[in-house]
Amino acid sequence: MANYSKAHICQCLNRLFTARRSSTVMIMGERRKTGMEVVDGVLGLAHGLIQLGLKPGYVVAISALNSDLYLEWLLAVAYVGGITAPFNYRWSLEEARAALQVAKATMLVHDATCNFWNMESFADSVPSLRWQVLMDTPHEVNSTKIGMHLTADYLWAPQEAAIICFTSGTTGRPKGVTISHSALVVQSLAKIAIVGYSEDDVYLHTAPLCHIGGISSALAMLMAGGCHILLAKFEAKLAVESIDQHNVTSFITVPAMMADLISFYRTKHISVGSKCVKKVLNGAGGLSSDLIKNVIEIFPRAKLLSAYGMTEACSSLTFMTLYDPARESCIQHSYANSSNLAHKPDGICVGKPAPHIEIRIAGDDSSYIGRILTRGPHVMLGYWGQMLSKNSSPTDEGWLDTGDIGHIDDCGNIWLIGRSKDRIKSGGENVYPEEVEAVLSQHPGIFASVVIGLPDSRLTEMVVACIRLKDNWQWTDSSSNHPVNKNECCLSSTVLQNFCRAKDLTGFKIPKNFVLWKNQFPLTTTGKLRRDQVREELMSYRQLQPSRL
Repeated sequence: MANYSKAHICQCLNRLFTARRSSTVMIMGERRKTGMEVVDGVLGLAHGLIQLGLKPGYVVAISALNSDLYLEWLLAVAYVGGITAPFNYRWSLEEARAALQVAKATMLVHDATCNFWNMESFADSVPSLRWQVLMDTPHEVNSTKIGMHLTADYLWAPQEAAIICFTSGTTGRPKGVTISHSALVVQSLAKIAIVGYSEDDVYLHTAPLCHIGGISSALAMLMAGGCHILLAKFEAKLAVESIDQHNVTSFITVPAMMADLISFYRTKHISVGSKCVKKVLNGAGGLSSDLIKNVIEIFPRAKLLSAYGMTEACSSLTFMTLYDPARESCIQHSYANSSNLAHKPDGICVGKPAPHIEIRIAGDDSSYIGRILTRGPHVMLGYWGQMLSKNSSPTDEGWLDTGDIGHIDDCGNIWLIGRSKDRIKSGGENVYPEEVEAVLSQHPGIFASVVIGLPDSRLTEMVVACIRLKDNWQWTDSSSNHPVNKNECCLSSTVLQNFCRAKDLTGFKIPKNFVLWKNQFPLTTTGKLRRDQVREELMSYRQLQPSRL
């Protein structure tokens, strides 16, 4: 007999069916659905999956743009004890094949954007694949309705696995991160408590449902009982139109999305955006001071929060309020020194952990700085195919290494210094790129920067900064005799090195060379920096100064 006291993401269906049964809870274009219609759609799909032969533990891969149908499929697969593996719709056929092989999927569900993914393409290489369904017209699955009532007969997969969320893969092949029902539920409750989601919210889906941030925020809003506005994918123009049309109160973003939104408003010469927006949660990287200022101007009534997390920890680990109109308070700089910790390096404050999360620093006794570890119900079960059995006894006592380096101040705030894998070893000293980038970002002429280490016979690695200039700024070789107009905004290696010294950046951390980067820095599909690609390009371009890539 199942233990229904355990967490299950389909427990949100009861709230939709009772408190929101006659209210509109999903809008996709012209299609509107009440809570009762969403529940009926989920249960109808679930019944069809059972009739088809889908059993607990079977993996269903989904590749599609955002839609109400996508959310119903996520819930329906979970209802019958299946495990959903959201695929990135931008993947190539080869990437999809590799992920199907890792997940050992028995069913592939997709929309028209992935019509070229077909059974014939995977017949020989993915023997586990038995069914293929077109999401837009799933007649063979959703063939039987099971009445307007809820029954507590949802099931769990082995180890209570709910989804396999593939990492964006900044290096190597993406891995299948296996997330449990408990992790998703506690993450949703944390967002409800900290961000303040409620049934009064109108939530705009800006993040893709193939990413953990999009999934966890969608489930949080389902549990809160709010209304979902679904865009197939993010476009600044469509997002702004949806905000105005539906009186959107909340959405999540990443820095690139927010920059696009601000740019659209500025292009249209709109100084103040919709005053209906009350909550904005940013993730996948910090917002610059300029962006924070612009967000406050465009959305003056919105509480602006930032979250730090990772797929392996089911999205957000910590939260920080950047601006609260109720208190009229604003944190102008997320890059700062901890005043309570003398002689500690600069870092990025990412706020305090959510209530259910344990975090500790693993380092030597002589330093407050070390690897950031986390433990709790939010941590992944493991990478799919590499999970420990229930009888196994892990030697790390359940602690997950985030791969980040940082420290905790006297107030409990987490400060990030950098990624352990990105650490530069220069002259026997450790240099964390994010720390140097934080200093460079404060210069008025720098639009963006990426700091890497290149092989050096004397230092082991040499600190090199790739920079993108803001408009109306020029790069000049300090060694040239070219006359510079006093009114021109000019930068050179010497100017930037002196700027770093003025900001008290330790000498061995100051870049030895600067590279002027003309194009956008390479990013993953989730907007994370591909630092490895930047390094590869520089490795093939040995003449560093003056350099223009």
